[in-house]
Parts: sequence; structure tokens; C-alpha cells
Amino acid sequence: MITDIFPDVIWQPADIERTSLSIVEEFLRPLQLPPGEKAVVGRLIHTSGDPALAGQVCFHPRAVAAGVAALQRGCHIYTDVSMLVAGINSKQLSRRGGMVHCAVHDPAVAAEAKARGITRAAVAMERFGEKLNNQIVAIGNAPTALFALLGMIRRGLRPALIIGMPVGFVGAAEAKELLMQGEVPYITVRGTRGGSPLAAAAVNALLYLDR
Repeated sequence: MITDIFPDVIWQPADIERTSLSIVEEFLRPLQLPPGEKAVVGRLIHTSGDPALAGQVCFHPRAVAAGVAALQRGCHIYTDVSMLVAGINSKQLSRRGGMVHCAVHDPAVAAEAKARGITRAAVAMERFGEKLNNQIVAIGNAPTALFALLGMIRRGLRPALIIGMPVGFVGAAEAKELLMQGEVPYITVRGTRGGSPLAAAAVNALLYLDR
């Protein structure tokens, strides 16, 4: 049996998670975070395997409370890419009456993006429009989606929470810095780091807080 060949490996899923979370706890202890923020950062470290990420996670003062309150009233979650949809615990979300939405593969979105010479993610975000009011927006890939959202906020849109974690070297860091200058509650990761797994992990952490 494989367990006999590698007897020192932890094989049981529950034991793996418990051991991993205990290791993550050691990285979190010096940060002295409030419980909600600690839960989110812990989930991000657990997902990424990168303890250094902890020092890059930034929260609006009302971010956790706003996110949990939105989930409690059955808010929907709007995303920039389908990979993020796959990572969010839709079962937990649906129990509260919410759904995850992504329009990046809509043919009309693709046609408009091509005509305008911009990304599908930006067009998809714009097309959600006022549906985003009082909902959670989670961006895990495209800086252009976050720029589009910030433009809509300047025109009066008010999401309940923005989980802004676009990744990459072109526009990601700049978009997140602009996000942190605004009044809408946010959770983000400074600089070029980010990605759909991290954005989904942040959503899931909030879902697990609201149990």
C-alpha cells in the first residue's frame, strides 16, 4: 500500500487540514489581527502556501462586517472570471439565497469587447451595472475589471464589498491602490500578487464566518 511506502506522510484529509491550519496559526499570531481579518488572512495563506502574503493583505475597516452582513441577507457575488466561480463554495452561498455570477463568456460581451478594443472582463463588469449595488464583487484575474468597477463607483455605484485581487504586472497594483483610496469596503492584496484562488478563498472565509 502507498501508506506503507511513505509512512511519514499525513494521508487523512481531516488530519492534513488540521495540521496545515495549526502551522498557519503560527504565522498569524504575531500579526494580532481582529478575529474576522485573521480568518480571512489565514485562509489566504492556507490557499497560497505563502506565509509572506500575510503582510500584503489590506482591509477596509468595515470590510469583514460588511461582507458577513451582505451574505446574511442573501447577497449575490459577481466575478470577473469563471475560475473564480468554480472556487467559491456555491453550496454555502445558496443556503443563504445567493448565487455566483460571471458574464465573461457571454457572446454579447465578447462582441462588444472586440468592437471597443477592451477586455471581456471589463465589458462584463460594466454590463452587470446596477445589479452590483449592495452585492459582493470578487475580482481575481483582470485589472481591467477592477478599473471598470472603480469607474462605475465614481458614477454612484455602491457594492457592499469589493474583494479586489487581480494579478499581474500590468495594472494590477495600480488598480488596487485606487481601490484602497475609496470609501467602499474592500479586501485586497497589495502589489502584483493575487489570482482567482485567493479571491475565492476570501469569499469562502467570509462564508465560513457566517455559520
